[in-house]
Amino acid sequence: MFNALLLDKQDDRTVASIQAIDESRLVDGDVLVRIDYSTLNYKDALAITGKAPVVRSFPMVPGIDFAGIVEESTHAGYRPGDAVVLNGWGAGETHWGGLAQKARVAGDHLIPLPTGITTRQAMAVGTAGYTAMLCVQALERHGVAASDGDVLVTGANGGVGSFAVAILAKRGYRVVASTGRPEEAARLRELGAAEVIDRAALSAPGKPLQKERFAAAVDCVGSHTLANVCASLRYGGAVAACGLAQGMDLPATVAPFILRGVALLGVDSVYVPRARRVAAWASIAEDVSVDTIESVASVVSLSDAVEAAAALLRGEVAGRVIVDVNR
Repeated sequence: MFNALLLDKQDDRTVASIQAIDESRLVDGDVLVRIDYSTLNYKDALAITGKAPVVRSFPMVPGIDFAGIVEESTHAGYRPGDAVVLNGWGAGETHWGGLAQKARVAGDHLIPLPTGITTRQAMAVGTAGYTAMLCVQALERHGVAASDGDVLVTGANGGVGSFAVAILAKRGYRVVASTGRPEEAARLRELGAAEVIDRAALSAPGKPLQKERFAAAVDCVGSHTLANVCASLRYGGAVAACGLAQGMDLPATVAPFILRGVALLGVDSVYVPRARRVAAWASIAEDVSVDTIESVASVVSLSDAVEAAAALLRGEVAGRVIVDVNR
């Protein structure tokens, strides 16, 4: 038996509860992992609260990522005692995820925990930090250099945004952080932001083309914010888009793309090929300091995860939320 946060449907409502579950109920997979830590991401919060149809079948254990130790394996790449990380691959959506003490998964969906990072630190980074690194790498593959000018990060107080600020600053970029929480400006500057602006400047409908201000951007917000970001990029600029905190719509015109050669780079973290996952986590281990990892994270117990998910959607959470599934 093991403890898990289980979601079920009752009268068309999503109901979340902590339950003791028999190991025999775990889905098929060639690796059994004893989970140390999981996290709460925006998608997890939507699933737990039922605010969006994230979960594809019920009952479901939410949690799109986890870190832990292999207990059993018939996969050639893993042996009992190996420390591993999982991000995405439908965890918490199409099959049981990380907000539990155990998970059985396909070994091909795991990667080894990078040297020098503990399982707790890995979940302080989590899918958010991993996605932020994918965004930065996408901009760099496009040719964005630190000498090109300011790089904007929207939703900078969230998990992805916080790590994007820290990673870009570490690599020498001048970072402008956009946030709706001005009281967090000092924290963003500690992470490396050179300038902090109010999200209100970007969140309302704007002109199709605006003053060329930013060389590039990481957008975690979508909707009008992403449209305004595109309209504010310099000629040849690029935005790595990875989020929809403001909405899934994109009320923009083609003007920035056909008049300024702006590039919109979509960044997915769920089904990224293994080689890119390994490279992203290797860069995290090399480029993100332990102090930064720990400064953006707080820890809650599995039993507190439901309330923490609601608080996250209310905008009351800054940075990352680690879930200690064993308390």
